[in-house]
Amino acid sequence: MVYQLGSGLLDACVLSGVSHGDAYGYTLTQQVRNVVDISESTLYPVLRRLQKDGYLTTYDEAIAGRNRRYYRLTDSGKVKLDEAVRDWESFSSSVDALLMGGNNNE
Repeated sequence: MVYQLGSGLLDACVLSGVSHGDAYGYTLTQQVRNVVDISESTLYPVLRRLQKDGYLTTYDEAIAGRNRRYYRLTDSGKVKLDEAVRDWESFSSSVDALLMGGNNNE
């Protein structure tokens, strides 16, 4: 079964990837692909939006004669990621409880 990855969860996956160290688009795509099938053409608008929203900052570095744009998590991005992790933990435990035949209102 395939599940749709909402933009909030995709944002969290990207922020998490960058939280482990500065990264460029291709490596982020590969990291996120470990969770969901995503193309670079889907990822780059997410990166631009996260940068515009102040969660990421960028810098360019020349590698083998080509510029490579790296993304770095900002302090606001760290806060956003922490919020996303807390939301995910709450959501996933509720879904786990429901799928396993119970509910978390007991």
